[in-house]
Amino acid sequence: MDNAIVVEGLKKSYGKLQVLDGINFAARRGSVLGILGPNGAGKTTTVKILSTLLKPDGGRAFINGYDVVRESHKVRSSIGLTGQYAAVDEYLSGEENLEMMGRLYRLSNADTKSRTRELLRQFDLVDAASRQLRTYSGGMRRRIDLAASLIASPSVLFLDEPTTGLDPRSRLLMWDIIKELAAGDTTILLTTQYMEEADWLADEIVVIDRGTVITQGTPSELKARVGSEYLELIIAEGSDFETAENVIMCDELYIDRPRRSISVATRNGVRELKEILDCLEKARIEVESVSLHRPTLDDVFLTLTGRTATAENDHGQTEKKEKAKQ
Repeated sequence: MDNAIVVEGLKKSYGKLQVLDGINFAARRGSVLGILGPNGAGKTTTVKILSTLLKPDGGRAFINGYDVVRESHKVRSSIGLTGQYAAVDEYLSGEENLEMMGRLYRLSNADTKSRTRELLRQFDLVDAASRQLRTYSGGMRRRIDLAASLIASPSVLFLDEPTTGLDPRSRLLMWDIIKELAAGDTTILLTTQYMEEADWLADEIVVIDRGTVITQGTPSELKARVGSEYLELIIAEGSDFETAENVIMCDELYIDRPRRSISVATRNGVRELKEILDCLEKARIEVESVSLHRPTLDDVFLTLTGRTATAENDHGQTEKKEKAKQ
């Protein structure tokens, strides 16, 4: 019971198309689990099965210990769902939408009114509470949609790409709200294509591609698996670029001649940077700029899903140059 969500060998097909092919993962209580994957990976299908909207072809899934197929009514009483598109009535006001959801969850009138007022304050929608939703901005609609999914104070919340299409300010506001919910012991399963979003919000990440889980772990663990950090040096125009290549001795260099860039994989950035700069200074090579890059979830995603084999610059001319240590 340490896990609020447990998925075991989940399978789903549409005709000959295998959407889920035996995925497994779990989410601890009070944590945020991020599900990453390209379009068509099976993220939304997973959410639909876990929220009892779709039956799997094989495998099992449990929410708070309840089987999503055999005990679906018990599952529904403890979950909330915000889909990819706002599921609200645009001809009702924000307040009326929340009250309607309260009645659907069979809350008492007093509890519905109280919870509605609380959510309108939490989502900064008090001033717009009496306006019809068709007058709301996209960000406001997403907020009222998320608020509606919380009307019954669910212990498990599914968020299927909740910030898609939002402007940066609205996205940051949604991130703050999601953080607050997780801090309040709500278990959240979040699907997203925004790597920064997953990095900021998720305690653990599951990467799905072509219906299978290809890796999982904390954001830090996943980034560490992709590779070490690297130094990028831009060689000044007046210096000989080929000489700079030959001076820097390491296992791998990533050369971008049009940008006059040399990137060096490193596990001890500061010490190795000093050694490299000393060598270049002795060779009379001037360095225009230096930057230290750490792996991101974008690197994880691109590497693990195989969507790109090498990092290319705007001219498609990045090359990988192997050099043996002397």
